Amino acid sequence: MGVVLLPMAAALAHAQGTDATGVGATGADATTTADGYTTNPKFLAAVKQGRKMEGERQLLYAIDAYKKAIHLSNGQCVPCLNALYGVQIKAENFKDAIATAQQMETVATTPMVKSVAAYDRGRAIVAKGGDKPKPEQLEKAHAAFQEALEQDRQNLAALFNDAQVLERLGETDQARKDFQQCLSGISPTNPAWLRVKHFAENPALSLEKLAPAFLVTALDGSKFNLDAMGGRVVLIDFWATWCGPCNEELPHLKKIAQEFAGQPFVMISVSADQDAAVWKNFVLKHEMTWVQYRDADHKLADAFSVTAIPSYFIIDSDGVLTSEMMGEGANVQGKLKKLIARAQEAKQQAEHAQGLGSGSGPEATTASHPDQP
Repeated sequence: MGVVLLPMAAALAHAQGTDATGVGATGADATTTADGYTTNPKFLAAVKQGRKMEGERQLLYAIDAYKKAIHLSNGQCVPCLNALYGVQIKAENFKDAIATAQQMETVATTPMVKSVAAYDRGRAIVAKGGDKPKPEQLEKAHAAFQEALEQDRQNLAALFNDAQVLERLGETDQARKDFQQCLSGISPTNPAWLRVKHFAENPALSLEKLAPAFLVTALDGSKFNLDAMGGRVVLIDFWATWCGPCNEELPHLKKIAQEFAGQPFVMISVSADQDAAVWKNFVLKHEMTWVQYRDADHKLADAFSVTAIPSYFIIDSDGVLTSEMMGEGANVQGKLKKLIARAQEAKQQAEHAQGLGSGSGPEATTASHPDQP
């Protein structure tokens, strides 16, 4: 089973190679200086410890390790700074992340890396502002993204984030132009493409709380693209065959699949199972007929910040993440009923409007609203 999953900005950066190099052998070689710090055993040990602690989600220890590596490089190791920045963002140490991004800008030797560092600074400024950033914070972020674009006009991640900031500042026309420019620079096969298209059409949507964009290959070989589910309510169920509470929830999920069949609704179950055969046999045995995906490397779970299973996420027909529920007994069904009823009403209104416009009647538009992915 394949998955294409990248946070929106990372997907855009990856599309043209502007994402910063991660810490590792290749990254270290890319920043080797005459000091030869990359062969220093203490430096290598610090980098290794940072990666280990980050992987174990021991963020404070990871920060200390990366800072030690940076010190041993005399502040010159860009991949170490990039790794430190990433951990600081995860730990929500946004003030420190801004300072780290500034240091990356100072030591970067190429326009592309300087651009990425300026973009990272802007991203940290926005994050520091929270859900309601102050106008002065937005202006600082806008300035950082503009600096990133001055260094590299092809930095689509900076362009995308700047468009969001401009929309927050009330500059909708320019935000739309930036989203449109961003759209022209990425491939339609990129999972970010469809979402950017939606934002270009309606910039205000970019400020809503949206689930991470992803494209997966399901058990039956079909492709599931979250952003292609327009007009439908989506339920994402994170589970595993070995999870007792998940198994107890299974009859409830089967009931949901049956109750809302044929309605503007789609459900995808995302399993954390490592053993593909065990997972496939379980799905077949229990007649789990809806979309099934095995998230063996936990990339999808990490993108949704899933820390326990079962966990449920409900996305409304406009693509907005409306509910995050954890554990058994969550009122999934009740929330779905309201959102699906709203989706049906919106669908009927759209069909009626199209029928009035074309004179062909509502039935002429039914085929444009499939009930299955």
